[in-house]
Amino acid sequence: MKGVEEPLVKAGVSRGKVLSVKVPASSANLGPGFDSLGVALNLYMEVQAERSEKWKVTPLSPSLSGFPRNDKNFICQIAKKTADLYKEEMPSLHVSVQSEIPLARGLGSSAAAIVAGVELANEFCGLQMTQSEKLAVASRFEGHPDNAGSSLFGGVVVGSQIGDEFDLTVLDQIQFDPVLVVPKQELLTETSRDVLPAVMEFQRSVQASAVANQLLAALMTQNWALAGRMMRADQFHQPYRKALVPFFEDVHEKAIQSGAFGTALSGAGPSILCLAEPGKGEEVAGELRKLLVEFEIFRLQIDREGCRSSWS
Repeated sequence: MKGVEEPLVKAGVSRGKVLSVKVPASSANLGPGFDSLGVALNLYMEVQAERSEKWKVTPLSPSLSGFPRNDKNFICQIAKKTADLYKEEMPSLHVSVQSEIPLARGLGSSAAAIVAGVELANEFCGLQMTQSEKLAVASRFEGHPDNAGSSLFGGVVVGSQIGDEFDLTVLDQIQFDPVLVVPKQELLTETSRDVLPAVMEFQRSVQASAVANQLLAALMTQNWALAGRMMRADQFHQPYRKALVPFFEDVHEKAIQSGAFGTALSGAGPSILCLAEPGKGEEVAGELRKLLVEFEIFRLQIDREGCRSSWS
């Protein structure tokens, strides 16, 4: 895995050795790329873990204080389930977690936790998983590959699932400045999924697919105006979810007014991802801070490294 120092097989993980794992946030869909397109962002979940007599989780961020502090914690559960998949026994760990990723805001906090859990199992059980194996395991836990793939590989990614096979392509040539508008209120993914239709009429689905393809082409050729139009033309999820995010239209108008070329619900929402041309993100963020005083505005970067871990 990228960034791993001194890889240790299972027999060599002695007490006192500490594994540090750093996982970026992610924003999925980018409008029409439903459950397929994603981008890693430079907000991070950081986990440190070492062998222990019993499971213990220490939250280092206030937002994590309400989560279980034993092996019922989601990260620990993922680690144990991953070890089980490989017929190994996960050792008890003391896990410390801090996170900059806002919870239930459409920024892949659960996917980051899943990627971290998979990495704990890989290192402490000596699984020697490939990146493709990590993607497959994390995506099965997450349900789709866009968030997990972004957090694992970094960059702008296209993920797909056909049967039990997961594929992911990292598009290093795509460049833009992400600006994130984060509201105070949460929106659970389950709630946001419930408003989506069970089926879509064939011709409409063909058109929706074409819009997603055109978005990718526009981003790759830096046709910013076209990219913005395609983000706006999504038919897969935003028309249904916007009812749960009543400020979406106002944020969109002000983002375009401030110089962004496009906006989209970040994942399931309610955060809104605004895209600016390279070099214009700071200007867009500054204007939005004046216009949207009730929101948090993050001027971000695309994280290009993905999950990284090291031993000390």
